[in-house]
Amino acid sequence: MFSSPSLYLAIALAPLLGAVLAGLFGTGFLGRQIGRRASHMITIALVAFSAVGSVLVLLDVLNGLRYDGTVYTWMMLGQAKLEIGFLIDPLSALMMVVVTSVSLMVHIYTIGYMSEDPGYQRFFSYISLFTFSMLMLVMANNMVQLFFGWEAVGLVSYLLIGFWYTKPTAIFANMKAFLVNRVGDFGFVLGIGLLFAYAGTMHYGDIFKQAGDLAKETLPGTSWMLVTVACICLFIGAMGKSAQVPLHAWLPDSMEGPTPISALIHAATMVTAGIFMVARFSPIFELSDVALSFIIIIGAIGALFLGILGIIQTDIKRVVAYSTLSQLGYMTVALGASAYSVAIFHLMTHAFFKALLFLGAGSVIIGMHHDQDIRNMGGLRKYMPITWITFLIGTLALVGTPFFSGFYSKEHIIEAAAASTVWGSGFAQYATLIGVFVTSLYSFRVYFLVFHGKERFDTSGGHDHAAHAHADHAHKDHAAHKDHAHDDHGHHGGTPHESPWVVTLPLVLLAIPSVIAGAFLCDFLLFGGYFKDTIVVLAQHPAMATIAKTWHGWVAYSLHAFVTVPFWLMIAGAVVAWYCYLINPKVPAAIQSKLKLINCVLENKYFFDWFYEQVIARGSRMLGQGLWQKADRGLIDGLLVNGSAKVVGMIAAVTRRLQTGYIYHYAFAMIIGLMAAITYIIFGTK
Repeated sequence: MFSSPSLYLAIALAPLLGAVLAGLFGTGFLGRQIGRRASHMITIALVAFSAVGSVLVLLDVLNGLRYDGTVYTWMMLGQAKLEIGFLIDPLSALMMVVVTSVSLMVHIYTIGYMSEDPGYQRFFSYISLFTFSMLMLVMANNMVQLFFGWEAVGLVSYLLIGFWYTKPTAIFANMKAFLVNRVGDFGFVLGIGLLFAYAGTMHYGDIFKQAGDLAKETLPGTSWMLVTVACICLFIGAMGKSAQVPLHAWLPDSMEGPTPISALIHAATMVTAGIFMVARFSPIFELSDVALSFIIIIGAIGALFLGILGIIQTDIKRVVAYSTLSQLGYMTVALGASAYSVAIFHLMTHAFFKALLFLGAGSVIIGMHHDQDIRNMGGLRKYMPITWITFLIGTLALVGTPFFSGFYSKEHIIEAAAASTVWGSGFAQYATLIGVFVTSLYSFRVYFLVFHGKERFDTSGGHDHAAHAHADHAHKDHAAHKDHAHDDHGHHGGTPHESPWVVTLPLVLLAIPSVIAGAFLCDFLLFGGYFKDTIVVLAQHPAMATIAKTWHGWVAYSLHAFVTVPFWLMIAGAVVAWYCYLINPKVPAAIQSKLKLINCVLENKYFFDWFYEQVIARGSRMLGQGLWQKADRGLIDGLLVNGSAKVVGMIAAVTRRLQTGYIYHYAFAMIIGLMAAITYIIFGTK
């Protein structure tokens, strides 16, 4: 046994130490005792320690270790304890390995991608802080620590998306992400509050022990089941963090941040926090079919309709971003079908191949002298062979090619949707099936436009790579350069080139699990009882039991795929992309001209952004101005404050006239008063 509470604490705190050292002593905050080289060496070494420690913990968990202990009691509320503690079980151990391994690859990749950026040390500090926050989230044994990690990853994502803080588009994107996540977090807090109010504890284990009693409770004043309301509130939090419809609009805009954080936050870790949370609370979610139906329908909408938006994108990073939205929808469908282990399995495989695609896109951007428009690329295969082959591997894994990792997890999600009995599962089945074609179409569209076909880039610029490869990072004035604003595409010039080894090494290392992870782990994670004492599935939700009957090993499963509908849908998407973007490039333009209305809807992203900006934001602003003008200035200041002062002034103006200072006036007033009193006594008492 390698594990101990001290090791768990060290795994969580090591990235925090790196973030503090690089942030305080490398950025000028408390001096610049730590230089650029020392910053990345310290942070990478500490994240590597956490990664190795996480692997050791996973090995212990495979040998039967379970740990649920308190590190620190923060507060007592009556009999309820608010604690900091760790829960080490199969779910948390797997997430620890995924988070730290992907984070380590991103740290190494960052050395090359951000090599000339003036905020180099600050960036390493941020990504290490993000790793710490995510570890605290997945290792938590109570809702207090879960909420701390939940909000911490949101805060650090705000800092990372707006890393180039002088660029207006980055500032808009990070504010948008922050505000949209606050909407989801409001529901998350309500869900936590409901469970705490009725269970009297924040500890996972104690809440799950009371699941049967909670299922009998109704929300006061209604006939709604308490667990249904609590689960929907918790899932609303997941909708924000994991970018589900309609709280998804922040994720594509977050591509304004540097490419390494696109891989770290929006592929492998932060956006999967919501998926992890629902799986962790499976003993509660299983008690509400209404909540599961809500989840599966939301996931199906995202899996299909958000994926369609990827077909029309021209920015290489945004295509991958919409792919992430679609794949998160697939994971959510699995959750709604009570196939929690399949959702976590797809989370893991997706983490590897989507991080590979994001980092591969970043390598293409470097090789193209920071041009992100896929319309200005083409034929890069011969210039960037390592990036080409690794990007192809990531693409094959994403579309669900048999024997690649994404195939095993994605195929089982479709089967789980078909086997589910909750309302909405039929829609989810067809949405995930059609989504296979859509995923293949936009994935191979990018692949063919970038790496094959006619070379569409300008080679007349003759850039010296050593001087200009990272020009977009080296500039002091990010706003003036607008390196990722897409308005200077095609003007960098120079022949494309392969990226340095610190960029391509993580690509190779991520390509390996993108190929083999699914085949080696599918049987073990889904049907080998790995999650048996962590995830709860009730008998009335038979999806996992149904798909287990047809499982005969990874080889047979892959061979059988060649006669299934999803495989041929994937082939159809690839063939359509090949024909439209390599053989007859005029077809997409002709389709666009014929379907102008649909294209308008897609270009405007189903008008979600328009609705948020023109209706929600403008309405809120008008409401605020109305409350300020009418309520604050008119009612409070005008009527209550100034009005009362005016009334007092009016009374004072009248009474002032009675205070003349002449004695005979006062004597006359006294006589009048005396006469009134005598009159009242004589006539009023009869």
